[in-house]
Amino acid sequence: MFAAYAARIDRDQPLNGLELGERPAPEVKPGWTTVTVKAASLNHHDLWSLRGVGLGEEALPMILGCDAAGIDADGNEVVVHSVIGETGHGVGPREKRSILTEKYQGTFAEQVTVPAWNVLPKPRELSFAEAACLPTAWLTAYRMLFTNAGVRPGDTVLVQGAGGGVATAAIVLGKAAGLRVYATSRDEAKRKRAVELGAVEAFEPGARLPQRVDAVIETVGAATWSHSVKSLRPGGTLVISGATSGPNPPSAELNRIFFLELKVVGSTMGSKDELEDLLSFCAATGVRPVIDEVLPLDRAREGFERMAGGELFGKIVLTNS
Repeated sequence: MFAAYAARIDRDQPLNGLELGERPAPEVKPGWTTVTVKAASLNHHDLWSLRGVGLGEEALPMILGCDAAGIDADGNEVVVHSVIGETGHGVGPREKRSILTEKYQGTFAEQVTVPAWNVLPKPRELSFAEAACLPTAWLTAYRMLFTNAGVRPGDTVLVQGAGGGVATAAIVLGKAAGLRVYATSRDEAKRKRAVELGAVEAFEPGARLPQRVDAVIETVGAATWSHSVKSLRPGGTLVISGATSGPNPPSAELNRIFFLELKVVGSTMGSKDELEDLLSFCAATGVRPVIDEVLPLDRAREGFERMAGGELFGKIVLTNS
């Protein structure tokens, strides 16, 4: 079957390790099921995999891709939850949880095999392309906002780095949930788009906000960390799920964190139950993922190049005809 896969690890030039071509069809194991992929979406996780983060040389070649929506073996329209081993279903109780492509072949292919437990019904209100955007970036944003930040309607949230998949999702979900959302971006066009999607205002990174916020959604890391901490009200919460600009900020702002009793919460992906809630939320409210571009799988390299260049606003989706 045709697939986009990591053939080599290159930490400096990750796209050098990306190959497009034929790979063996997946073998079904006891407790697993095969999904015919209709759509899959790109995440920064895929670029990190090509750099060897979470993916070792011994696992190559590895089909990339965490997110997918498609048709299961019984003809049902489904969405794949990409955290494998969350409950032990299909892998055994001692296996540590992992994300697709860290240990098991991913979704940038005609078919993917996952534990049957990891398959959820796709709401009929969502297209395959829309549903394929939810299991990583949108699920991460959902958990950051509603589980780890614990915000409620009327609260104020700062979303750093508008344009990225998680940040874009947080703006849209926050608006739909009745939050007052501020956003930042270095790019004027992305700031304008953030406002169109529901942010009250969008600012350049580091700008003084009209008010201190209840929570910050942080995925940028070192470049925005100090601003994130300084933007919180006393007792506020900073939730971080990524560090695309690097993990080591010039100042940790420790004095401010302990003096104002701020909370710093790490967040990774989300649970199957949270994905089910997210799917229902989108179906019921009309909220839809922001899709930057839809490409056929054989043009996956174009999508990777755009994501690596930071040119996106929303998600890139790969489809099988």
